[in-house]
Amino acid sequence: MKIELGKYIEKGVDWLSVNAGGFFDAITAGVDAVVTAMQFVLLNSPFWLTIIILALLSYYLPARGKLFTKAGWKAGGGMLIFTVLGLLLLYFMGYWEETMMTIALILASALIALVIGIPLGIYAARNDNADKIIRPILDFMQTMPAFVYLIPAIILFSVGNVPGVVATIIFALPPAVRLTNLGIRNVPEDVVEASKAFGSTKRQLLFKVQLPLAMTTILAGVNQVIMLSLSMVVIASMVGAGGLGQAVYKGILKADIGLGFEAGVGIVVLAIILDRITQNLGFGPSKPKE
Repeated sequence: MKIELGKYIEKGVDWLSVNAGGFFDAITAGVDAVVTAMQFVLLNSPFWLTIIILALLSYYLPARGKLFTKAGWKAGGGMLIFTVLGLLLLYFMGYWEETMMTIALILASALIALVIGIPLGIYAARNDNADKIIRPILDFMQTMPAFVYLIPAIILFSVGNVPGVVATIIFALPPAVRLTNLGIRNVPEDVVEASKAFGSTKRQLLFKVQLPLAMTTILAGVNQVIMLSLSMVVIASMVGAGGLGQAVYKGILKADIGLGFEAGVGIVVLAIILDRITQNLGFGPSKPKE
């Protein structure tokens, strides 16, 4: 006897597309509005202004507390130079528009994933039964091949940026939940008990003790969400999402090595910049070796 699990999943997705069409239309409109707004801002900003902002972020975050000093330059000067040269390279190669579209898709996906993932991680950290249910679901989400998410996404959200963003959210969500959960659970028990002894409510305990102490771990989750979102840009292009991923996909279809390599370099440059910026969100000033 053959268990046709895929057949039942297909029927379930078809049922959702027929009976919950209004709900998915609302999601489509909301996600599309977020992506369109971000693309509008990025595409209509002067390229030099965007480069300056990203370069200053890449310098400021690792050099906090040591700005305009030799130690500060050692901490963040290299990334400042790399950011400026890397983004100028993309601009003069003619990939600026695709780069801004990619950043918009990444930011929209990461923002929505974090809005869902961090509260879910908090809930899992404070409820062991919820944690036992959520953990295997996250395992499933992380281990399922990313291409599989595109199939129901196309059926429920048509083609374009929205199904790409939805598939990216599903793929990138688990680290936000896991690391928020981990960070809160790793808050020292004696600190929690001391807070309770001084009369803290559950809300005060969460916002004034647990979240501040867990912030470094939570922000590591933010970094992972952004990097996983970036890793999906080529896959998302298969359902019509724009940006550098679409250029890589065109290079694959046309066997155009030059096009694929140029767009691939753009993704690498963007990955390094976003990774270095988000890596330093939760840390104090770097301490470079003298």
